[in-house]
Parts: sequence; C-alpha cells; structure tokens
Amino acid sequence: MSQADCEPVVVLEEIFPGDTNPYGTAFGGKILALMDRAAGLAASRYAKKLFVTASLDAMDFRVPVRQGQIAKVCAEVVYTSTHTVGVDVTVSAVDKTEWVPRPCARGLFFMVAIDQDGRPLEVPKLRPRTREQKKRWEEAATVHKRMLARRRTV
Repeated sequence: MSQADCEPVVVLEEIFPGDTNPYGTAFGGKILALMDRAAGLAASRYAKKLFVTASLDAMDFRVPVRQGQIAKVCAEVVYTSTHTVGVDVTVSAVDKTEWVPRPCARGLFFMVAIDQDGRPLEVPKLRPRTREQKKRWEEAATVHKRMLARRRTV
C-alpha cells in the first residue's frame, strides 16, 4: 500500500439554488451526501475494494455553506478493523472570490467493504505512524466499539 492511498480525498462542489433551502444555505442532506461520497472514495482508494456506509457518528454542522460557495469536502482514512474503514470527513465553505476555507461540518463515517453478493470483505490494516494519527485511530476505535454495541441493541 502506497502512502498516496492514505492521503485525504478532496471533493469540490459548487452549491447551486437547487441545493439550498429558503435561507440560501445548502440542505443538510446535500452536505451529508457529499460527505458520504467522499468517505466511500477515500475507503475505496485505501483498500481497493467497494464499500457501503455502515454508520455515521459524531456529525456536527457548525456553519452553513451558502449558495454560490464551494463545498470543499476532505475525507481521510483514520481507522480500520477487519471489515471496516473509519473515515474522518470535514467540510469547508469556500468563497470563490477569496478561496479561503471556512470549517463548516465534520463527521466520522464507518464504511464496510463488501463483495458482489453483499458479504463483508477484509480490509488492509491501517498502521498509524504519528502521534496525531494514533490519537485519531484510538478515538475512531472507541466510536466504532460504541457503534457495534448500539447495533446489538437495535
């Protein structure tokens, strides 16, 4: 696995009138869809497999992305288990006249690799190297354990 496979995926999308509510800000569902796509791309590039979304945890919308702005979505693999890839996804609003990103939203997505019959596949183990990477891995592992426990009670 190359270092490039672990680099964040960046997706840019302009927010048009059809993407917005009456206040001229992007629908939350639009932002979630962009984040989900970016998480899937990051997981797929990392593991060279197809993924589905298993869970979304710790989603926070801080400020809106407005019509005419660019939603800059960054997705980075921060955790793996046997079949699951944890992807930290951030969204920034970028005004086209300044191109300065303003943090807007963040979420932790858990993606499961599956075969053509929908059965889970193993994924390569992520080996965090830096102190920051290890911290993010531990945080995601805690959330993943909580997600699995919650799933058992539903």
